[in-house]
Amino acid sequence: MIAAPRALLQAGTLEETGEFRDALTDQMLLLERQIAQLRRDPGDKEAIASLFRTLHTLKGDAAMCHFELGVQIAHPIETVLARVREGRLAFTPLLAETILLATDRLEMATEAILERRSVDNLHLDQLVSQLERLAASNSDPLDAEAATLIETMTGFRPPGAPPRNAPASTVPANERKEDLIFFRELALQLETRDPLLKGRTDRLLHLAQATNARAGNPVDAMQLEAAVLLHDFGMMLLPPSIWNKNQTLSDSDRQRLHEHPHWAAGLMTRMNGWQEAAKMVAQHHEMADGRGYPLGLVEAQIVPGAKILAIIDAFESVILKHNQRGAGRSLLRAIAEINASDQQFSAEWIGHFNQVVRSMAMTGN
Repeated sequence: MIAAPRALLQAGTLEETGEFRDALTDQMLLLERQIAQLRRDPGDKEAIASLFRTLHTLKGDAAMCHFELGVQIAHPIETVLARVREGRLAFTPLLAETILLATDRLEMATEAILERRSVDNLHLDQLVSQLERLAASNSDPLDAEAATLIETMTGFRPPGAPPRNAPASTVPANERKEDLIFFRELALQLETRDPLLKGRTDRLLHLAQATNARAGNPVDAMQLEAAVLLHDFGMMLLPPSIWNKNQTLSDSDRQRLHEHPHWAAGLMTRMNGWQEAAKMVAQHHEMADGRGYPLGLVEAQIVPGAKILAIIDAFESVILKHNQRGAGRSLLRAIAEINASDQQFSAEWIGHFNQVVRSMAMTGN
């Protein structure tokens, strides 16, 4: 049986689940038309009332089919829409996106359960928790809460999202550029440790910036550059026998290796204006499936910049491995190996990365 927290996957028979899937398919068609109308005219009271009835019907269908997840997802959305219907809450594009994302996940989960596939990658417990927070919020509009839910589920801060509560950096631009020069000097010191590392800094920076650009630059460019430059600073404090991975590590050496993100992240947190970059560095060895280090975070808990770092760092490691074996810099072999580790990385960011390296392979740059 597929495991899931909070008993969200309690369901009746497969026949009942199939009946709910059929009802959900019908309701999704109606729901998407209603939301399209509300995008055009957020004040359309009839469309709002119709959308509320659709969610109410969806929750009723889930209850009749003993499909707990459907109830848990539909109920908080219904609660929010009741406030919209009463005129106490504005219907916004981010709220529309949240409803569509949540019901899409419900549809995906239903299909997976019927096909006896895992739903772990859907992070349903986090989705339900975020929906419950949304329903309990007294904000109007709910855009901040909706943006948090969307970012938690996708890894991207949606366009039009209000700024986070954290204050913007007040560090002057010239000081931040001086910091980047300092970070680059540290990064270039690592390259002196091994001839095979020559040019590594610029390769990583190009890949990170190009991958971010493919996604529409959701990650702050300066914070990302700082994270790329400094993410392996801690490696300089380790002997080459640990960081070049030429031999099996002892438990103590592996523990030392797993601590290296903290050293660079700790340095950055003590410098004004680099908190975002510090978080990217601290998380760049976390994995989407939760098998990474140092905290074993899952994809929804990892910041987007760290997801980029994880991919490009692994890609460069594969290139280095091939070079150490005398195979030469094999772009195609490295691409194949990274994509074979699809559970390790964010699927969305792997998609953007693949577009970048595909372009590199075609142009030779």
